[in-house]
Amino acid sequence: MSAPPSSSSWGPLQGVRVVSCSTAQAGTVPWMLMADLGADVIKIETPDGGDSSRGMTVLPGKGSTFFETNNRGVKSVTLNLKTPEGRAILHKLAAKADIFGQNFRPGAAEKNGFGYEELRKHNPKLVYVSVSGYGTKGPHAHLPGTDSMAQALGGIAEAYSMPGQKMRTGIASVADESTAMLAFGGALAALLHARTTGVGQKIDLSLLGSLVRLMGWTFTTTMWRDQNPVTGQARITGTKERPGISASFNDRDGKPLVFQLVGPDNWRDAMSACGFWDRVCAAGFETIGSIIDSEAKRAELLALLDSLFATGTRADWVARLRGADIVSAPINTLLEASNDPDVVANGYVTHVDHPKHGKLKVHGTPWQFSETPAKPGIAPELGEHNDAVLSELGFGAAEVADLRSRKII
Repeated sequence: MSAPPSSSSWGPLQGVRVVSCSTAQAGTVPWMLMADLGADVIKIETPDGGDSSRGMTVLPGKGSTFFETNNRGVKSVTLNLKTPEGRAILHKLAAKADIFGQNFRPGAAEKNGFGYEELRKHNPKLVYVSVSGYGTKGPHAHLPGTDSMAQALGGIAEAYSMPGQKMRTGIASVADESTAMLAFGGALAALLHARTTGVGQKIDLSLLGSLVRLMGWTFTTTMWRDQNPVTGQARITGTKERPGISASFNDRDGKPLVFQLVGPDNWRDAMSACGFWDRVCAAGFETIGSIIDSEAKRAELLALLDSLFATGTRADWVARLRGADIVSAPINTLLEASNDPDVVANGYVTHVDHPKHGKLKVHGTPWQFSETPAKPGIAPELGEHNDAVLSELGFGAAEVADLRSRKII
């Protein structure tokens, strides 16, 4: 058994340097995750107010939930990139960085002196990550993008839809977060290549492309069948010979649960565990292959199961199904999810001691490293690290004061 990690060994990305000219979520979360893992991340902000998301969802006594969640652990340096001096400082930072990230509207990075071709002159090893809305090659590549736009175009609205009801996008920023995770992985892959070969590169990814990837094998099935999937209360998958179903039902108190089955043995085990087997057989559902292509059969089966699950409690149904080795769970609200025993036990939600706001409940980390554990930080004040970072670049106190007086920082 290995010894516990020392206090100096937190974070497997110690020694990795990131500079980010990014806002919003898809552009900031990749570097926040790296900061959790020990990377030295410098966030560039404008001197006159900084990242506009500092003002989003500000709760009394707790600050901005948006900015804190997406920028914790990073350093804030303010630069006026419309000035030659500001751009020169950014170029010095890029020269010492491993990774650079930006998610400005297409063309803005080049206009403001931090496009890929410009920065690679100062650092040929630089991994440059650019996030856009639509991608770089399509008819709408020049347009700005948002999470809801990518959800709308990428097909996930169908996953939220119910037959007969309006299509809609969801409140969770799935496109932003998916893009952030892909940017995180792509940057590390390119960094490995750069450290092996000495050659950096540009990585382009988009909200739309990430959302399409998120749809996974369901997207493939849709393309191969050339028809939309079954949506609503149940997700029907597979074939008549080997059908699958993931469905949700309410208990007698209106509390929802879900179970997921693959194949005929799963179906019998689940229905037997709940005491439903005789009823479903009597209704002609000893197998459920007929629901694959028949909307009427699907409606009939779901109505029957609705009535059966409404006779007991969610806790009992979930316990019975899990006891039969069937995948089942209560359907949590977001608030319930934040207090779920598995979420809490694994540190997916934790607390930080904030110097201004006291003890705050926050995201933990999705990884558990045995030797170099992650360490969530807190979001920086605007320009909090100007002096320290500029000092590292060789600027003296008088020079920093001059830059500040001229509103370059």
